[in-house]
Amino acid sequence: MSFLAPDESVIVISASPMIKKVTNIRNLTKMLSEFSVEEQSSSQVSEEFPSVSVLHDSVVGLDHEKSLVILASGETVGYERLCICSGAYPKLIGNNPHIVGIRDTDSVQEFQSRLAKSKKVVIVGNGGIATELVHETSGVEIVWVIKDKHISATFIDPGAAEFFQSRLKKKVTEEEDEEPAVVKRMKYTVGDGKTSQGAALGPDWHAKVNLKGLLERSNVSIEYSCEVKNVLDGDDAWPVYVELTNDKLVGCDVIVSATGVVPNVDIFKDCGAAVSEDGGLKVNWKMQTSLENVYAAGDACSVNWDLAPQWFQMRLWTQARHMGTYAAKSMVCDIRGEELLQDFCFELFTHATKLFGMKVVLLGLFNGQTLNDSYEILLRVTKGVEYVKLVLKDGRMQGAVLIGDTDLEEMCENLILNQLDLTSFGEDLLNPPPLFAQNNR
Repeated sequence: MSFLAPDESVIVISASPMIKKVTNIRNLTKMLSEFSVEEQSSSQVSEEFPSVSVLHDSVVGLDHEKSLVILASGETVGYERLCICSGAYPKLIGNNPHIVGIRDTDSVQEFQSRLAKSKKVVIVGNGGIATELVHETSGVEIVWVIKDKHISATFIDPGAAEFFQSRLKKKVTEEEDEEPAVVKRMKYTVGDGKTSQGAALGPDWHAKVNLKGLLERSNVSIEYSCEVKNVLDGDDAWPVYVELTNDKLVGCDVIVSATGVVPNVDIFKDCGAAVSEDGGLKVNWKMQTSLENVYAAGDACSVNWDLAPQWFQMRLWTQARHMGTYAAKSMVCDIRGEELLQDFCFELFTHATKLFGMKVVLLGLFNGQTLNDSYEILLRVTKGVEYVKLVLKDGRMQGAVLIGDTDLEEMCENLILNQLDLTSFGEDLLNPPPLFAQNNR
């Protein structure tokens, strides 16, 4: 907003004294980027953006008919346009003092403090935060409870999960020291397209956090296809126990709940704002809610427009950044009466992250989302180095999973967007970039 309309006054209302800001943006392709998320004080924000002022308060209500935001202090703030970016809060598996929900910097620091006194931790969840916790936490016995049949199901398929197993177990073999050869080269026709689909912490949130327990060595055991049935009081052996749906009883020092998030929009529901089934505020293609002059972006919203074939919503920092930027553009165009064109970022799902310390790029319908049972998979695996999965339907690329330094991001992005018929290439699509380039000369 401050860039698009520097003459307009912008007020940021935040319950936290620190404001998160995207920095160190590095474009990998035209649509895919990596970035960091840093915290700044309200004074730093105002110094950098003179038209922006920050109110440290909590929002307790909204009078949209009078265009007023009601604060916990009793004050009200008027607006011409309002954008709700209240994010989401973690789902907790129970109400127990030994349960920690990982969502923001404060909760990570609480977990770090508890971990330093712990020997055994139960981590519940199978998304990005749970995966990175398992990988980064050391000096403690970890029991990882997941409802799926393979790890990290929010992002990857069973094949990629198997690829990561060696990293999870931290096995270093002599074979990994040698220059690896491509050990798998496969093509699949999918018969059952049902896949698992899917944070305020930014990318690499764990980089500056020491997640270490009391033990000298770590151990990870995984409980597949089960959930937490009950949380029980502890005894002299363990402070708390977790009863699982597979009838196992696990004692531990701390339980980490990383089972997803719920849009933090409860106070806006009373205003009559339309809410989707997943709890987010419904927004149209201009990021407008059902309330006049009220917009929403990020985890707080749920998109309610006809989606592009290779894009879908996931509550990730990547999409929160896209939505926030686009919502600002939409509000400025509305105030000035200018024409708004939908941002190209909504044409293709893109996400770059790290899992188990490896670069992971997800493009388009990377797990065959929405394709039902009619797609093919081309797969190339180089043990410990790279995992390349291409999703095709009717000879046209629909999505890709790229793990490791594959240098295939731009090629895959272009092929998905252009929807070229790739039937004639066959498995040559799996060739390393130099070979693929030679085939096209």
